[in-house]
Amino acid sequence: MLNVILLGLVSFFSDISAEMVYPLIPLYLTSVFSATPALVGVIEGIAESLASLLKVFSGYVTDKYKKKKLIAFIGYTTGLIYKVALIVAGSWVGVLGARVIDRIGKGIRTTPRDVMVSESAKDGCAGQAFGIHKALDMAGSAIGILISYLLLQQMSSDFNYRNYKKIFLISVIPVLLGLLMFFFIKEKKGVHIVEQQEPFWKNVRKLDFQLKFYLLISFLFTLGNSSNVFLLLRAKSVGFDDTSVILLYFIYSLTASLLSIPAGKRSDKVGRKRLLVAGYTIFSLVYAGFAFVRNKLILIGLFVMYGLHTAMLIGVERAFISEISPSELKGTMLGMHSTIVGVALLPASMIAGVLWNMFGAVSPFLFGSAMSFIAVCMLLFLIKKDIHKHAKES
Repeated sequence: MLNVILLGLVSFFSDISAEMVYPLIPLYLTSVFSATPALVGVIEGIAESLASLLKVFSGYVTDKYKKKKLIAFIGYTTGLIYKVALIVAGSWVGVLGARVIDRIGKGIRTTPRDVMVSESAKDGCAGQAFGIHKALDMAGSAIGILISYLLLQQMSSDFNYRNYKKIFLISVIPVLLGLLMFFFIKEKKGVHIVEQQEPFWKNVRKLDFQLKFYLLISFLFTLGNSSNVFLLLRAKSVGFDDTSVILLYFIYSLTASLLSIPAGKRSDKVGRKRLLVAGYTIFSLVYAGFAFVRNKLILIGLFVMYGLHTAMLIGVERAFISEISPSELKGTMLGMHSTIVGVALLPASMIAGVLWNMFGAVSPFLFGSAMSFIAVCMLLFLIKKDIHKHAKES
């Protein structure tokens, strides 16, 4: 598990840097550049979707050339370029370009990193391994958000152009620490086969039917799971100021970090399907709550429950996909899942922004709640067997 912890530390430091910046983006766009919720949705949707197209190809290259560590390292170095692009951005177009650079890096690094986590896990403990990685990942997110909050408090409540730039500059430091962790990671070497590797689309017919169904379910669920920036904008509309909004995001990340390992271990014991059904159900209820919430205390509770949903899904779904995929296509399928989710994020965020502009803040969250409920029904009726047990039998 040492490799899992080291990979988790890479994500830990990288996420400190990323989350010092991420919750500020919607505030930066709306406060400094007077962007509307619809424009914020377009920016986030384009950034997430364009970059996610790389994930399946990143997975294919990982499976083909067996250079997981190098590919992941290249992906993480874009964090530096992202911060520089934010610093020099002078309009919302510049911010869009910076976000695309950041998501391209994520598209490159996510799949090879997940393959290394899977290969470093003990037999029957994939859920725990991904839970450990996700716990460190979300802990970095929580710390990054808290640092961002403290810096803003120190700089005064004046959310001006220069204060944002200072935080973007400071966020470069943890990126460098994350890159240093790569010197200690050991890559499991595989047989280098280039000429025998078929294009991934030729192997789709060979995939387990449950994996195919789950990819479809993930797409439909993501159509209602728009960018988290809408949660932050919703908190602002309820009455939280900019600094309080950042603390709400901290609560979400901290909750996800604390519960990721228990959720992963639980999925190792009772099966992936139960955790996925519960996670989607919680999401549906939470989004319904976001639609109608007016009380600040209830909104805080919703952010806690949203963190629980994240802990129950992110690591568990990766464990499922890595277990049920053919060994020679593990990276490709992890990348395929990320790509499908990313492609769905563009219409998801655009739909959320348009619904918000046309019908108010209630409508995008009701839409998300309904899509998640559909995903729950499909999980219950299309995924017949217990996922974890089926993976063991394969």
